[in-house]
Amino acid sequence: MGQQTLRGLAQARWRMAIALSAIMVVIYFGFILLIAFNKAALGALIVPGLSVGIVLGALVILLTWAVTWYYVRWANKNVDGHVARLGAES
Repeated sequence: MGQQTLRGLAQARWRMAIALSAIMVVIYFGFILLIAFNKAALGALIVPGLSVGIVLGALVILLTWAVTWYYVRWANKNVDGHVARLGAES
């Protein structure tokens, strides 16, 4: 039973890692594509000294933190307890 549980946990963790990685790839490359193909829009000033590009760049960083936070919460809730129980069984 422990081996199947461990495999299930590994598969769930892998699926979550793939999903969150895909989200980050879309966010990051979306930002890079905006830089490559729409420099004028990113250079538009919101207020003097603050452009759309700076705000979106900061948003990319904040979203990275948010995705990491989400993964940690998910892992603590769905993986860590099971792993601790499996360790106690062996």
